[in-house]
Order: sequence, then structure tokens, then C-alpha cells
Amino acid sequence: MSESAPDTTDSATENGSQLRAVGVTIDCSDPERIADFWQAAVGFAQRVGNGRPYITLSDAGGGRMLNHLTIQRVPEAKTAKLRAHLDLFTRDMDSEVTRLVALGATVLVPASTETEPDGHLGFRATVMADPEGSEFCVVSR
Repeated sequence: MSESAPDTTDSATENGSQLRAVGVTIDCSDPERIADFWQAAVGFAQRVGNGRPYITLSDAGGGRMLNHLTIQRVPEAKTAKLRAHLDLFTRDMDSEVTRLVALGATVLVPASTETEPDGHLGFRATVMADPEGSEFCVVSR
């Protein structure tokens, strides 16, 4: 597990949940390369681990809902579309997509110029892939 896992000793929320943050783990074959990409993409400042098998990216007390990304070395290659992915929200989709492509991402499906039928709740999304092909979306209104 990640060295950056949030402390869950606070009292429970109204619905009884002890959850305070979200961490995501991304499987890959080259943790250094993928950690470099995601660290630049998301802007997490803290990096822990050597990629054997984990590297965890986070912000020390950053206050983000996404507490950390853990990049995990796995022996098998990606063979199919992921069943879950990250949505990265921005106010300027064109600039963000251009920045992420410069970091090594690939555009899989560009956002349409219309809100509907491409949109959901008024949002548009560009479907992208990180340098090893893991899908994510850049989302804006």
C-alpha cells in the first residue's frame, strides 16, 4: 500500500463513512516513465518509492480529493480498455490537451465542438492515453 495513505482516525461522516480521500493505483511496466508523466500532468510535488514495485505521487497536506497516485509495476502488458479511468477537469481543454500531448499523452477521441450528444451534464471530454496506453479524460464545459 502507499506510504501516503490518509489518516482515517477522524470521526465518521453523517453517513457513517470513514473515507476522507481517494487514491488511485495505475498498473504499468515502466513505473519511472509513467510516474514522470503523471507527476508532470497532475502536479503532485511529493514522490516516494523506486518503482520496485511502487512509486507514489502526492502532495504533503495538499487538500485535494485525489490524495495520491500510486504507479505499480506489473508483469503483464495492458491488453484491453480499462474499466475505470481518471477524469481531469480543466477550464481550458485545448491548452490542457496540448500540454498533456507534449508530456507524452495521446489523443484517442477528441471532444466534439458541441455539448450534446458528446456531453454529460454539460461537460465535454477528450479521451486520452498516458505513455503506456492507460485511458483518461480531460473534461471541461
